[in-house]
Amino acid sequence: MALLDVILGYDCNLACTYCTIGPAMRARALPTERVVRAMREARARGFDEVSFTGGEPTIRADLLPLVRFARHVGFSRIKLQSNGLLYATRANAARLLEAGVTAFHVSIHTHEEAAYERMVRREGTFARMRDGLANLVELGTEPVADVILEAGTVARLPDAIRWLHGLGVRHADLWSVSLTDANRDNFASMPPISDVMPHVLAALEVADALGVRVRTLHLPRCLLGARAGHAHDPAADRVRVLSPDDEFDLEDSKLTPQVHVPACDGCPERGRCRGLRPDYLERFGDAEVARARGQAPAIAPSRLAVIAPSRAAS
Repeated sequence: MALLDVILGYDCNLACTYCTIGPAMRARALPTERVVRAMREARARGFDEVSFTGGEPTIRADLLPLVRFARHVGFSRIKLQSNGLLYATRANAARLLEAGVTAFHVSIHTHEEAAYERMVRREGTFARMRDGLANLVELGTEPVADVILEAGTVARLPDAIRWLHGLGVRHADLWSVSLTDANRDNFASMPPISDVMPHVLAALEVADALGVRVRTLHLPRCLLGARAGHAHDPAADRVRVLSPDDEFDLEDSKLTPQVHVPACDGCPERGRCRGLRPDYLERFGDAEVARARGQAPAIAPSRLAVIAPSRAAS
C-alpha cells in the first residue's frame, strides 16, 4: 500500500493548547492546482490511498471537488482527518461520503466536555464533535477517533474508550503530544511515558473487552509488553507527505519515532519498532526504556546530540 498524505493548509477553526501550528503558519496553504497535480503524479507512481488533513481540512471551500477528483483518478481509499465539527450537520457528512470519502478520522482530544473545550479553546464545540461522531456512525461509516495522550487528560483514557464505545465508535488511535514548532516550550503538555503507560494499558484492557480496536502510534513496543500488538507504525508502508512547506517521506518526519537508544540493542522488538521521537528524548531522556530493559540510562534530557537517529527495519 502507498499513501499520499496531503496537508491542505494549517488554518483551523480551533486553537488547541498543545497544537504545533502557530499563528504565522495558519496563513500557509496548498493551492488547489498543486493538490490536483500531486494526486495525478501519485496515481501514476502507484499510490492507491490519499489522505486530506491540516490544520482543519473541512474549512477548505475546495474539499468536495478534491475528494471527487481523488475518486475520479482511482484512489481506492480516501481518508479525511478532521476535528469533526462540520459533521454535526449530518448533510455535510453525507455529502463527503457521497463524494468519495471512505475513511473518517475525528480528533476527539478527550471525552469530557469541560476538558475538551479548555483544550480546544472554543466554547460550544464539544456537542458538535460528539454529534458529528454519532452522525458518522449512523451513516454507516466506521470512524476512527484520534485521542491525544496529553498530561491533563491521559488519566481518564479508559473512560474515553468506554465513551466512544457508547457512541458506537469501534476504532481509536492514541497520539502522543509533540514538543515541536509552536508547542516547543509547552513542557507541561507532554507526560513522561512512565505516567502514560498505566492508563494506556488499562485502556487497552477495556478496549479488548468491549471490542474496540485501539492502536498506539508513538509508544515503544517494548513498553507495551504483552499488548505490543496494539502498536502501529504509520510509516511502515510507503507514505509521502505533501505540505504547504515541503514534501517528504513520513519516516523522515519529526513527528515519527526515529531514534534507537542503546537499550534498544538486542531487543526482540527492534526490527518492528522505530524507537523514540527526538522531542521526547530531548525532554525526558531514555531512562524509561533503559529501565524496561534492565540497563542504565545513556541519554540525559536535553542531550539528544549524543546519539544519532537510526532506522527500524520495515
